[in-house]
Parts: sequence; structure tokens; C-alpha cells
Amino acid sequence: MTHRVLAYYLITPIADPHHEVKIHKVFCSQYDLKGRLYISSHGINGQMSGTVEAAKAYQEWMQGREQFQGITFKIHSHHEHVFPRMTIKWKQKLVAIDREIDFSKRGAHLPPAEWKKLFESGEAFVLDVRNDYEWDIGRFKGAEKPGCNTFRDFEKMAEELEQKIDKENTPVIMYCTGGIRCELFSPLLVEKGFKKVYQLQGGVIQWGLEEGSNHFEGKLFVFDDRLQIPLSDEENEVVGRCHHCQSPANYYYNCANMDCNEFFICCPVCLEANIGCCQGSCQTAPRLRSYNAQSTHKPFRRWTSPV
Repeated sequence: MTHRVLAYYLITPIADPHHEVKIHKVFCSQYDLKGRLYISSHGINGQMSGTVEAAKAYQEWMQGREQFQGITFKIHSHHEHVFPRMTIKWKQKLVAIDREIDFSKRGAHLPPAEWKKLFESGEAFVLDVRNDYEWDIGRFKGAEKPGCNTFRDFEKMAEELEQKIDKENTPVIMYCTGGIRCELFSPLLVEKGFKKVYQLQGGVIQWGLEEGSNHFEGKLFVFDDRLQIPLSDEENEVVGRCHHCQSPANYYYNCANMDCNEFFICCPVCLEANIGCCQGSCQTAPRLRSYNAQSTHKPFRRWTSPV
């Protein structure tokens, strides 16, 4: 059965986010939907999968509500669910960042075709506002490695950027997976006096839907069972490197040692040779998941139970 995978967010004031959580739980319980939805007073951020019928019903329900009419769904097809369950939660902040954000100071939103013009001009600084491990497996050509382990590190990154470029005249073109992290990071640059700040509207997901793999190398890391996806059917350069042998590799895995669970890129040869482990010592660990070449791409749900 074909499923739809939806990625979406909307920055909009929600007067009673706890009530919205309840409404969402009631609606979603009626359909075959699974995913992660976070709702705050600043808006909603969601990723979900469902049968085509269920996904359509959710899209129509949301777009039929006046408060959420501005929402844009980025849609992929997949042969199964990409989430194990449905989680709908209130969050104080849609993305973890240790400060209040003035959303009125966000950078300008550019659709892929317009963002592409600035990218191809060679005059802009390409800023990746994702985590290091996302960059490792795929990124826009010329984008510097973020140098961050969590989103909270990006405020320091903004300070360092002031020393790298002319913030009055150099365009900064930002991108992230689906767009929401740019919504929170761009105000930091604007507040620091950067005059030309532009966000890739819809993120790399929307870029892939409109531009394919153009200017993007490797795969896009996603936060669901797929872990990484190609932006198009076109052949694309492999930029990931195997954790063990440093040969080109395109897939992430969790270490088979439950007490390690390290996330690492690995080639098929090294994965089998190391029975799914990130290092030799993990291969003799007391709590070792059985290596199964057929189910290695899905992330492990919990330390105590393999997929």
C-alpha cells in the first residue's frame, strides 16, 4: 500500500496550544497516521506518514481551518509508514534554542528558483543550519560544515560568521531540512546586523521536489525510519565516508551494542565485517543486537528491543 510522508510547519500564534494538542489527538486517532507533531504558542511543526486517504484527510482538515490555511505540505510517497507511532506533544519551543525569538525579524523567504539564482551568482555565503551529522551525508556544494552538535550551538556560529564575511553587503543564503530551523536562526543574524539574509523556502525537501539534486551532493538526512533520502532519481555524488574504512558510503546505522547505540555512516562491507558495530569492543558487548542485513537501515527504537 502506498503511503504519503508529510513534512510541514507553520509559525502562527496559537492561543491555547494544549487544547490544540487535544484536538489533534482526537482527529488523528480516527485515521491511519503516525508521526511526530509538536505544538507551541508559536505554531506547529510536524512530520507524519499515513495511507493516501488518511494523509489527504489530515491535509484537508488543516487547510480548512482558518488558523492553518497558510500551511504548506511537502509530500513524498513511500511503501510503508516511516514512523513507529503517533506522538503529539506540547512544546514550549518548536526547536530547542535557549532564547526567545522575534519572528518579525526573520530573513526573506526565497522559493527554490530564486534561492538558486543567488547560489549560482557565487556572491552569497551558503549557510547550512543543520547538525554536523546531517551535513556529513549530504549538503549543497560549497556549504561549510556547521561545526555544531545541537541547534543551541548556532548562536555562537552567528558570532563567528561576523568575523568571516561583510555582514552589510554579503548575501547569506540559509538552508535546513524543511525550513523551520531557518525561521529561528535567521532572526539571530538580523539582530546582529546582517543586512541580506535569505531562507530557502521549504528547505532542502522543497528544493528536491522542485530542483531535484541540482547543486546538492549526497543524500538528505531525515528524522524518520528512512534516515536518508535521495533528492531525485538522478545519479548523485556520494559524499558520506565510512566510519571504519573511509570509503564512500551513503547510509547511517545505530551500533548493534545496545549500551553504545552510536550513530555512524558505514559501507556494506564494513557493516557486515563488524556485525553492525561501530568499533571492535562493541562486538563482544553483553547486550548485542543480532546483525540482520535485511533490517539495518531503520533506527533502533529502544536500547532493549531491536527493530
